[in-house]
This record gives sequence, C-alpha cells and structure tokens, in this order.
Amino acid sequence: MSSSEKAPAYLGLGSVLAVALCTLWLALVGHLDLYINPRYDLFTIVLAAVAVPASVAGLVAVARGHGHAHDDEHDHAHAAHDAETAYEHGSDAARAVRRRAPGAARITRGVLGGIAAAATVGVTVAMLVLPPTTLSARTAQQRSVDTPTLSNATGTQDVALLGSEGVDTSEYGVKDWAALIRQTTDTTALVGKPVELSGFVVPGSDGSFTLTRFVISCCAVDAQPVGLGVVVDGPVPDADQWVRVTGKLAANPDQSADARIVIRAATVRDIDQPTDPYEY
Repeated sequence: MSSSEKAPAYLGLGSVLAVALCTLWLALVGHLDLYINPRYDLFTIVLAAVAVPASVAGLVAVARGHGHAHDDEHDHAHAAHDAETAYEHGSDAARAVRRRAPGAARITRGVLGGIAAAATVGVTVAMLVLPPTTLSARTAQQRSVDTPTLSNATGTQDVALLGSEGVDTSEYGVKDWAALIRQTTDTTALVGKPVELSGFVVPGSDGSFTLTRFVISCCAVDAQPVGLGVVVDGPVPDADQWVRVTGKLAANPDQSADARIVIRAATVRDIDQPTDPYEY
C-alpha cells in the first residue's frame, strides 16, 4: 500500500479514535449527559471503549502495510509512456499529457487529507480544552419555543391525570406543565394552580419571558425546547439566565397569543445552571 493509499485509512481510523477518546473523556468528567440522553450512556461508553483498541489495531495494521518504494518514479514513467504513445498517434492529447504533472492527483489528495486531518485534530482539541455549553435561548427561538408546535417535544406521555385533584404536582417540571396545558381543552381548571419551576430565560415583550427547558429524546441534535410564558411586574431577566419562578397559573392576558395559560410570577430568582439542564 502506497503512502497516498494509506492517507485515507489513517484519517478515517484516526477520526474514529479521536471521537471515541472524546466520548470516554466526557463520560469520565460527567459531561456526556450534555450531549446525549442518559439512557444511552452505557451503550455509548461501551461502544467507545471497543472503538479505541479497534482503531489503534487498524492504525498499526495500516502502518505495517507494504508500500511501493518507487511509486513516484513509476508515475513519471507511466506518464511519459502515455505521452509518447499519444504523440506517435497524432493525438491532440499528447501535449496535454506531456504538460500534466504526474503527481498532481497525489498533491490534491494530500492537501485535502491535510485539511481534513487538521479539522479532526481541531475539533478534538476543542472538545478536550473548551468547556461544554448547553443549548441557548437563541437556539430555543430558532426552534420555535413560543409556538404550539412544541407539543411534539412533550412526547406521547399520558397526561390525563396531570393536574387532577389529589395528584401531587410539586415534582412537575416545565415539560409536564407544557404537556398538560397543550393537551387540555378546558384550561380554566388550571388557573390558580401554584407552580415552582426552574429554567432559562427566553425574552418576550411587555414584561414577559418564556421559562424554557430543552427536552432530549436521543441527543442534543434533536433537542426540542418547551416553555411556559411568565408575566412579571418587575424587570425581565437577561436572556439565557437561569431562574427559579414561583407563582400561579393564570389566563394569558394577551388574548391573541397561542399560549392560553401563563405563570403570574410572585418571585423570580436567579440561580446557577443545574448540573443536568435538560429534561427527558
């Protein structure tokens, strides 16, 4: 196997090794849940643990492959032979073949391979050095946090008993209340129910914001935002600020809005981002 033929194999196996090592590192420092649903942690860790020795073995096997010592000379010889043959037959391609650099294709492959390798190394170093961050308010707005299409993010859970008399709602999260509100035809029964929820701020207008959490089904790529509108008398917190809101559910004063129920906040307190910022 020549050096040019080995390059793609090195790049592919090296990329697999880099991703596997990054995955194991994220699991070791407890940040893997920022990227995937916790129920897939074990599967992902086992797969990465298998990929590390497998990719290393592949790199060793490629390195021990037999190359052609005179690959460049062969390319020059074949190119010259093609040029002479074409010239002898009066082909117009003779001059083009003579002018063609025999190693042009190899140089192109080398440049592209170098760019891909640099990108792989850059992403790997960034994952190891830069602190992981959660999805932001801007992402939530891009994914329509303030529209009723968010019912998809609440899944297909049975919410028939949510909010019923005698049901403890103290452990409900943003996802649970969002599911209940969006799947209840008569929301008047919800008015006045006390809530205490935490999430990050997606600013609205006229003294309101959306208390938001991301719901992950598989990984951060498919994360969908769910949120509840919050009406406050004081200033609206900054975008992306994590807050704990206490108050009661109330009819939305904005009758033109899609959301029929909002939280009339009694207190809004800044908090640190929780260790696990997502809901599932």
